[in-house]
Amino acid sequence: MKCEEYREAIAADPSFDGNAGHLSECAACQTYRKEMLALEQTIGRALRLDVPELEMPELPEIVAEESRESSTSMSDNVVALPNRRRVSPAWFAMAATVVVAALLGIRLLSTGVEYESLADEILAHVDHEPYALRVTDVAVSDERLASVVPANVAKMDHGAGLITYAQSCVINGHEVPHLVIQGERGPVTILLMPHEMILEAQILAGENVNGVILPVGNGSIAIIGESGESLERIQQQVMKSATWST
Repeated sequence: MKCEEYREAIAADPSFDGNAGHLSECAACQTYRKEMLALEQTIGRALRLDVPELEMPELPEIVAEESRESSTSMSDNVVALPNRRRVSPAWFAMAATVVVAALLGIRLLSTGVEYESLADEILAHVDHEPYALRVTDVAVSDERLASVVPANVAKMDHGAGLITYAQSCVINGHEVPHLVIQGERGPVTILLMPHEMILEAQILAGENVNGVILPVGNGSIAIIGESGESLERIQQQVMKSATWST
């Protein structure tokens, strides 16, 4: 089960745990599931709102004026007001649910944000997954690496360095392998983008990070590290370790 399939199942039923193996390995889906569970609890609380019944205030009876055309006194005639309207607490719960649902819609559609450039989207993506940048000496398994970097996309070996994170992510509408290796100053992000062809190298400059997008055949590879991280050695290792299959 891929992330997209798992998240669709979570969106339909936040309590879904039909693929515990995927959830135990995927930090992104763990975070997504926590968010959906929290949202479900918020909706539940909205439906349980204990709102007191509201009543319209008492209004005085309106006495009709005596008719000028009739000698009969109509002072006893009274125009009755409609029954007082009561507002059911259910309406407040429904309104709260609509608001929460709207927020959920915004959350789910946030992946459709358009960026001015590929570089902007890459930097935003790295900021969106800070949990991937863990300092650790535990490498992902060969099976995990092979599932994220399938043979029909590219061939990637551990020659690039200690790969501690591997996840399939979406960049510019395409699913791409998102890897993290341990650099000299901290974790370094690598995005393999076989569908993103560029003519020349592009510098990535963000807050506390530096990086580069390198043209590789008909695609490109983005490498992003902390400020001060020397990327030349990593670039050479990645270029030798990654080979497009498409």
